[in-house]
This record gives sequence, structure tokens and C-alpha cells, in this order.
Amino acid sequence: MENSNSTLIEVIDLTKIYGAGDSKVIALDGINLKIFTGDFIAIIGASGSGKSTFMNILGTLDIPTSGKYLFENINVEKMDDDERSYIRSKHIGFVFQSFNLVKTLNAVENVELPLFYMKDEKKGNFNKKRALIREKAISILKDVGLGNRIYHRTNQLSGGQQQRIAIARALINDPDLILADEPTGNLDSKTSIEIMQIFTKLNEEGVTVILVTHEHDIAEYAHSTVEFKDGKIVKS
Repeated sequence: MENSNSTLIEVIDLTKIYGAGDSKVIALDGINLKIFTGDFIAIIGASGSGKSTFMNILGTLDIPTSGKYLFENINVEKMDDDERSYIRSKHIGFVFQSFNLVKTLNAVENVELPLFYMKDEKKGNFNKKRALIREKAISILKDVGLGNRIYHRTNQLSGGQQQRIAIARALINDPDLILADEPTGNLDSKTSIEIMQIFTKLNEEGVTVILVTHEHDIAEYAHSTVEFKDGKIVKS
């Protein structure tokens, strides 16, 4: 039965080719997929199957060679760099295996960072804006269980705590979509469960979650699984 929620993402005959001639690599080969608001999807597949390329295109970090990518019925592949950047900053939160935190900043400063880079159409009092961002970042850190680590630097924190910071950073712009690329890849089993419980809670609150994983026990947290092989979807 088809999901009754609205379509958040639709890709139609999506293809991505790197190189040319003898060095040509078809990373994605005619992908068709619909993702609905509120979905929790795990993307699985062997290394080189195309899943990370697909995630980069969904996150507007890359563009397809051909085919369509619709985000809320808007043609993303026809956007320029600034327009794709706007989609990223307003609608998408990213969580990576390696955390991608700034080591010279503490937890709350890392969480705040995306909002300081975001273009703000309303130019107001900077100190007031900064105070509101700080308040919001602290609130989100408390939500992910790091209320007692707000001012700790990354070298003072465990891998699980760093991943919680990365999740909090992904949430600071109130995204419609979380893209998580191997979010438990560097974590032990107990910590992985804790991180997946956070994603489950976020999804229950209405955030669409798409995660890439090679771990089948992690994929089981999702509502559905999409399997990639040789640039094609072989199971969904």
C-alpha cells in the first residue's frame, strides 16, 4: 500500500556517470524512487554499489548526469549552485560516519555553525541573533542527551558523544530531511543502539530519515530498505 503522506523526493531515470571513454564509470544507472514525508529508509549495498553517490545527489552535493531529481516537486537538477545551497541549508541535515566536527570548537559552537553560514534575509541585531542561536543549540544538545557536555571540545568526548553533536548540528536548521551516511560506522554496538534510538525518535516526530549502512541490524531500525547493486536498485 502506498504511503498516504506527501511525496518529499522523487527521482526519475536518474543516472550519474564519471569519466569518459575507457575510464567511464556508471555510478547510477536509471534510478527510479519515491520517498514520502515521514519515511525512514535504509539504503544498503556493497562498496561501489552507488549508494553514497545517490545520497550525495539527494543532499544536492552532486548533480546527476541525466534524469530528474524532484525535491518537494522542484527540479533540483536544474538549479544553480546558490539554489542548491539554499535547499541544503533550509531543508536538509547531514550526519556523517566521521562526524565532521571542527576540533577547535566546543560542542555548542559546532552545533551553531550552520546557522552562522546561512544567508539571513532579515538583517537584525547580531548579538540578539547570536543569543537566540546559542539558546536553540543548547536546547537541541539537551534533547540528544548532551546537556552536561555543552562546552566540552571534541577531544574531550567519546565517539558516541561526538555523533550526538553531529546529529544536533544537523537539526539546528529544523530540516525536513536527515541524510545519515554510515552514522554508526565508527561506534560500538551499545552506542550504535543509542544513536539509532535518536533517529527513531526524530522520525516519530515527523522528520524524514534516510541512512546509508552496511550493517543489517542498523537497517532494521528503518521502515523500509532500498538495496543498490552496480548502480541499480535491486530491491525496495
